[in-house]
Amino acid sequence: MINSLLRIAGVYKAYEKYLIEQIKYGPMPAHIGIILDGNRRWATEKALNSTDGHWAGAKVGEEVLDWCLEYGIKTLTLYTFSTENFSRPSEEVNSILKIVEEETRKLGLDSRLHTQKVRVKAIGRTDLLPETLQDVFKRLEDETSMYDQHFLNLAIAYTGRAEIVDATKKIVEDVHQGNLSPQQIDEDTFHKYLYTAHLPNPNPDLVIRTSGEERLSGFLLWQSAYSELVFEDVYWPEFRKIDFLRAIRLYQRRHRRFGR
Repeated sequence: MINSLLRIAGVYKAYEKYLIEQIKYGPMPAHIGIILDGNRRWATEKALNSTDGHWAGAKVGEEVLDWCLEYGIKTLTLYTFSTENFSRPSEEVNSILKIVEEETRKLGLDSRLHTQKVRVKAIGRTDLLPETLQDVFKRLEDETSMYDQHFLNLAIAYTGRAEIVDATKKIVEDVHQGNLSPQQIDEDTFHKYLYTAHLPNPNPDLVIRTSGEERLSGFLLWQSAYSELVFEDVYWPEFRKIDFLRAIRLYQRRHRRFGR
């Protein structure tokens, strides 16, 4: 049994090295967005409860940040919890948000944020979150607000439609107050009112979704207009570095035309 496991581990490491060599000289995406999907199905298939699946998924998120830092990817946006997710059973919602709060507190103690100058921001209708979680996010955002080498965005209580509606409301308010004229409104102006306005590269080059589902589910609808999409047939808790590297390899093999 041990020898079999060692052989599997050896094959995995060899394949990982092979992928690293393949992507080494290609263009790296500056911004990767990931739709974290499949925690509950992973737990069900292993006869576990959904909370176990969400805990397992949270651990993968920590690793993905490492991979992005390793390959110089400037921005990572993780779709962790949508506004629609609030319609799930209250016990599950509370459990997910407790996990997010604990992981965010732990992230605040993570030396990577300070050595790598990672700015952290929660994007979404965060006023819908429990006050304790809002406070944790605010403290972490304040502590990292001056960093600009890397950006970690946690899309929580988020949908792209809500983001566009909220941006439109702000624009209408500024027009009403005389701070903005209708003639000034163009795509660049609209961008400044989105949740991602703080980013130097708000449009993800690559969007990855796990679990085999092939849809965006409202993730960065405005920003992802010309993103390359990769759908991984693996549940989020099982997402490995080789899955990450293969997604980048697919990205590098595509010819991006941006509608031209």
